[in-house]
Amino acid sequence: MSYTHQKSRNNKIKKILLLILGLYIMIGSLLYSFQEKLIFLPTVLDQNYAYNFKTDFEEIFLKTDEETTINAIHFKVKQPKGVILYFHGNASDLSRWGKTAQYFTQYNYDVFVLDYRTYGKSTGPLSEKAFYHDAQFCYDYLRANYEEQDIVLYGRSLGTGVATYLASANTPKNLILETPYYSLVDVAQRRFPIFPVRQLMRYEFPSFKFIKKTNCPILILHGTNDEVVPLASGKKLNDISNPKQTIFIEVEGAKHNNLIDYDAYHQAIKNQLQ
Repeated sequence: MSYTHQKSRNNKIKKILLLILGLYIMIGSLLYSFQEKLIFLPTVLDQNYAYNFKTDFEEIFLKTDEETTINAIHFKVKQPKGVILYFHGNASDLSRWGKTAQYFTQYNYDVFVLDYRTYGKSTGPLSEKAFYHDAQFCYDYLRANYEEQDIVLYGRSLGTGVATYLASANTPKNLILETPYYSLVDVAQRRFPIFPVRQLMRYEFPSFKFIKKTNCPILILHGTNDEVVPLASGKKLNDISNPKQTIFIEVEGAKHNNLIDYDAYHQAIKNQLQ
């Protein structure tokens, strides 16, 4: 091979490598800049939107700080055993999640479910710290009307990180986690393994830190075919939780959004709330 030909070939390889590097940097920059749009998928409701649920409810607006108003639905039953504070997933709004949360009233619990900032009718600037602040505000709101030992924390998907934080900072009756993660960083690293996710992420939701400080019974439910939050991430969280207070249930065949279609889910919830 001639020197000229070799040099031309080397130049082509350099150009290809530079192109790959450029694409890598560009995609990494996009992941950093638009991570909120990848993590949070809210739908917005008109402030005059009228909710319609089968269970009796009260619509609540809480002013958690000067810039923020949190919209919530408070389902109420006769002679409740307590109240479930429900933290929903990363998409949609209370028009959907209210229908999901009212399921738990059949176990004779009131249910309080809120929309995060920018979701539904809720307003305010997003940050991880803001999620925790609003969660504690709602918890304190319920404590004014219920004994703390009668408050159950329930987190689903994104909401599991918020619920676990709250359990670590308070003394609720118990904590139920549906499709939880070790941390949001752990999920992102599994999805984008070639990028330095830890350095790029502004939202961590480190459930593994919070669960070590939680001193109440914990129920973890995870589908074996979860395509959003891998079962491995839920198992990893369970592995560092106190085994004396934690029950981990794999729902065979279930995906991320259909655990409620399986008898194992219903039985586990019934056992925890009875």
